[in-house]
Amino acid sequence: MAEEALKQALVRAREWEKHHKPTIPAPVLHAEVRLRSFEDRAAVAITDFAGSMKFVYLHTLWFGLWIVVNGGILLAMGLGVVPFDPFPFGFLTLVVSLEAIFLSTFVMIAQNRLAAVADARAQTDFEVNVRAEREVNELLHLVRALVEHHAEEAEAEAAEAVRSDAK
Repeated sequence: MAEEALKQALVRAREWEKHHKPTIPAPVLHAEVRLRSFEDRAAVAITDFAGSMKFVYLHTLWFGLWIVVNGGILLAMGLGVVPFDPFPFGFLTLVVSLEAIFLSTFVMIAQNRLAAVADARAQTDFEVNVRAEREVNELLHLVRALVEHHAEEAEAEAAEAVRSDAK
């Protein structure tokens, strides 16, 4: 009876191996996977540029030139460039405020895109974990069948030894 149970367990294991095909989904590695529209691609490009050192250098140059021109330094040097936004630079404040509004919007768009990628990664992890759990349960089933088989064989051998000693 123990051998029959073991044979059945092994047959089930062989059948499972024949039909089992690993179907682990490919991981989502890049945030660009979900770029569907021109707006998404533009938001990515703007956010990537705004998060770079080129952006910092460009703004440093821009603000420096603005202050030089509108602080009256070029006019004082006799270059004839008249300030169009004199101190306290109200127009510059307006431009910077509008830029901050748009940049914060693009940052939120980028965060939403990254959250979607993180959700896709979490779903992939969940699917892999479910499949791994299924395979671990199959292995546990096989191990239990083997343990039962060996326990029954050991009992049979012990009973046989007792019978042979009794003779």
